[in-house]
Amino acid sequence: MSKRLGIRFYFVSLLLVIVALVVLKAYKENQVLRKIVERLSADSRVAQVLVTKVQSDPETKKTSTTIKFLEFDSRMNPLPARYFTFSGNIIQFQSLVIRFDDYFIKQAHPLKGKSAYLFMKAFCLTDAGAEIFEINKINEVPSGYRVQEPGNIFEGLLWRRFWSFALEPKEAGKMGIKNAQIEAPGSKFVPGMLYTLKIEHDGGLRIDAEPLPKILEGEAIPAG
Repeated sequence: MSKRLGIRFYFVSLLLVIVALVVLKAYKENQVLRKIVERLSADSRVAQVLVTKVQSDPETKKTSTTIKFLEFDSRMNPLPARYFTFSGNIIQFQSLVIRFDDYFIKQAHPLKGKSAYLFMKAFCLTDAGAEIFEINKINEVPSGYRVQEPGNIFEGLLWRRFWSFALEPKEAGKMGIKNAQIEAPGSKFVPGMLYTLKIEHDGGLRIDAEPLPKILEGEAIPAG
């Protein structure tokens, strides 16, 4: 009798262990899946824009808009701010964007774990033509990557061969690149709003706009 109870206890214990392992495996799989989904839907802040001045000319009846463009490097440190003045307020940012295969996004690859971008120009289209300010040159490593890091050589290669990747799918595939293209996200820039440019890890650039905090209204904040 005691032997039967011992065998039964053994099988029950074994069954409980198997169930626990199955539950643990399912939990780990769900955790991995959640991380993959988070990586595929994640984004990173790459720049912020603020309208610092709007000036009207009574003679020409035209209004100019000055924006402050603040780009962030790969470690989220702010780069020197730039100021651009346009005769309109519909402003766009011409950019090169390289998307990598989802496999690298899912794996959080150190160099290919999110789309790569390069701001080239800020511009505004007017009746008289385009008003353009240069931000980066295509053959240079982007502003935020001018440091001696392992990714520096890789970044330089990406931008030097951008058009090869854009026009030759086989070459792009060898580098794990899904596609390479020019994007020009834009918005209407008005005072009292903070515009944040973000790079989607599995996509392109986008601009999010939100009102400035109420505490800043009417205040002239000195530079730090």
